[in-house]
Amino acid sequence: MEREEILARLRERIVGYAAYRLSRDAAEDVAQEVMMVLHEKYGSVSLLEDLLPLSLQIARFKIAGMVRKSMRRGEPAQVSTDELDLPDGRANPSDYVERKEMLEKLVAAMSRLGDRCRELFRLKLQGRSFPEIQKILGAGSINTIYTWDLRCRKRLLELMGGRWEGSR
Repeated sequence: MEREEILARLRERIVGYAAYRLSRDAAEDVAQEVMMVLHEKYGSVSLLEDLLPLSLQIARFKIAGMVRKSMRRGEPAQVSTDELDLPDGRANPSDYVERKEMLEKLVAAMSRLGDRCRELFRLKLQGRSFPEIQKILGAGSINTIYTWDLRCRKRLLELMGGRWEGSR
């Protein structure tokens, strides 16, 4: 069996292996990344006995990386928009007052935040991504931006009284 035929069969096996742990689309991505690594770094390996364990090990690392990235982004905790209980659009005087009070609290809390936090929130509200914010703020690492974001959100929550919702 030639290397190309082995890789084609191996790809299907990797997709199955990854699909057991991830969605089908993500499994296809993992298989493609594994094939790229095998092609670029292990071009000299051509025996099935060597390629199979090597490819599964690479797939394990790729899957673990995808899961870590997903957890870091909070994707498992996201709720489908179909499941959201949206309020009706009719005006309610008590909602208006509650919203106005919340806005006043938010404005007061934002004015007490530091410059870096206000700038970070401003950039996020503009729709900037974390890598873009990293460049704009001159941070050495993307993890620094994640840390600043977490600390700024915690501080804002403290300044607003420890709750995002009104005083229900």
